[in-house]
Amino acid sequence: MADSTPEDRDEATAPDDTAAADAISSDAEPTSDDSPSSGEDVHPEPAVEPGLADDTDSDADDSDSGDEDSDDADLESHHSPALIATAVALPVVLIVAVLVAAFIALRAPVEREPLALGPVPAPAADGPACQTLLPALPADLGDYTKSTLVEPAPPATRAWQLPDGGDPITLRCGLDRPLEFNRASPLTVIDGVKWFQIRDEVGKTGTWFAVDRETYIALTVPDGSGTSGVQTVSDIITANLPAREPTPGEL
Repeated sequence: MADSTPEDRDEATAPDDTAAADAISSDAEPTSDDSPSSGEDVHPEPAVEPGLADDTDSDADDSDSGDEDSDDADLESHHSPALIATAVALPVVLIVAVLVAAFIALRAPVEREPLALGPVPAPAADGPACQTLLPALPADLGDYTKSTLVEPAPPATRAWQLPDGGDPITLRCGLDRPLEFNRASPLTVIDGVKWFQIRDEVGKTGTWFAVDRETYIALTVPDGSGTSGVQTVSDIITANLPAREPTPGEL
């Protein structure tokens, strides 16, 4: 038998080498079913230990429970008895304060304007009788209080008004005898003083003249003011000025 040449040996071994290379290539490349697609990323999910998951859930439950307790505490504080009592009492206090302020305002004296009185003949205004009488006159005559007169005020004159003003009660001392006073004039005696009255229907006033003293004294009172003014002045005249017989004019 003839010896094989090197070329013959290479040809004989070539198929085996090719098959081995194919086998190695097949083992190295993954199959299409096992390999992921080129566009997808593979991110393995981390493993969570059972104990850690339980702890997390427990912490979340505790947090929710704490929030509920806090909300309940806030609601209780917002609706506490003291807060409700304050909310109820505050409007009542405000209403009472308003009513008290209104009552005080109504009771407070009203600042009146000075009263202007026109002059009348009073020849004895500076005489002893008027100088004795005027200081003895009271500051109030019933509901009427002493008024401030516009200067220059007529001599020997006083006036009183209601707190909110209106028609005054006026007293004038040292006057002349009224022309209307004569022997036929009716007189009214009040607390020891003889008075002669002249009515003014237009002005709705009555002027009372004391006609049994050293000088004539006139007290003018508006209708509806009552009789307390005349009675009080009568008492003061009786206490301070001596009486005498009236001297009326002729008929």
